[in-house]
Amino acid sequence: MSIKTFEGEMVVDGAKFGIVISRFNSFIVESLLSGALDTIMRHGGKEQDIEIVRVPGAVEIPLAAQRMAAAKKYDAIIALGAVIRGGTPHFDFVANENSKGLAQVSMQYDIPVAFGVLTVDSIEQAIERSGTKMGNKGAEAALSAIEMVNLFKNFS
Repeated sequence: MSIKTFEGEMVVDGAKFGIVISRFNSFIVESLLSGALDTIMRHGGKEQDIEIVRVPGAVEIPLAAQRMAAAKKYDAIIALGAVIRGGTPHFDFVANENSKGLAQVSMQYDIPVAFGVLTVDSIEQAIERSGTKMGNKGAEAALSAIEMVNLFKNFS
């Protein structure tokens, strides 16, 4: 028996990426962006194949991602932001709507939307995940986008 397996390679070969990034918690989010850009470039990406859209906060990310997907200019979209829990239920609403909205965009437009939005309990956790001891979740989101783009090239 021969089982056919499909996997995406970790090489950017002319793929175009749209990055939507929240300005809220910018002291964290800018590190996520640096990680994503560095990862794309290290895997063969070019600056002219990347566009960045900045939005006010995490709630606005899905709508911007939807517009980006509808434009059909990108092979993948990378969403970057940071939602840090506070003392009210606001965190739950923002985090839930963000993740649900991004999933809907991906399914509606048949495009990979890499989730690089931190949803953490504290500023310390956000710092750890934006380039220190827990890695850089922006870089991880870019890797996911690269892999999915290549998977879709080989799998239909």
